[in-house]
Amino acid sequence: MQDCNLPDSDLLKTVLQPLLEDFQYWFGRSHDLLTTEEMSFMSREQQFDLLARVKQAQEEVNTAKMLLNATDGQVGIEMATLMPWHQLVHECWQVATRHRTP
Repeated sequence: MQDCNLPDSDLLKTVLQPLLEDFQYWFGRSHDLLTTEEMSFMSREQQFDLLARVKQAQEEVNTAKMLLNATDGQVGIEMATLMPWHQLVHECWQVATRHRTP
């Protein structure tokens, strides 16, 4: 369990840094899947749209991570920003699961 007496910047780095790394990982995997495989259950337009949203999210996450690092953990991220990323990761997981299911 984390120390609840951590200064705010340490708490942000402890929680936010790994979360952003997780987003980078899952968006990277999704990007690879969507650029190397054809999803038979999606139209080309749907797959292209999902890929475009993943690319946009990757850019946003990278920017957030750079800001967190540049400010030594003094910058947080609003839940209103995080939730669409979380929802997109979930959507990508569903696509990957469906793609792997025969």
